[in-house]
Amino acid sequence: QVQLVESGGGLVQAGGSLRLSCAASGRTFSSYAMGWHRQAPGKEREFVAAINWSGTSTYYADSVKGRFTISRDNAKNTVYLQMNSLKPEDTAVYYCAAKGAKRSILDPTGYDYWGQGAQVTVSS
Repeated sequence: QVQLVESGGGLVQAGGSLRLSCAASGRTFSSYAMGWHRQAPGKEREFVAAINWSGTSTYYADSVKGRFTISRDNAKNTVYLQMNSLKPEDTAVYYCAAKGAKRSILDPTGYDYWGQGAQVTVSS
């Protein structure tokens, strides 16, 4: 198993930036592909971005492509989500998640482990 803890959320004005971090503990971090998802009030949780076990391949939802960047540091057991040009519609609780390294990052489902979430609020 792996335990995931997000940090770095907060309140930011539209057009601003935030970086989320997700620290993993437990099994070998490089055994997992990692993803970020989000859930806005009254809406279903949606996929945001994913990265493969080695960090060489990434995948993004159309809504964040060009504005968000996912990355990972396997030496630090941490995955990041750099969010630029934030919009009010990016307001949500952001969750990091993990799934087996052999699973495709192009599939937004199949995540086995989830963090507790970090609130991101973008004011207009």
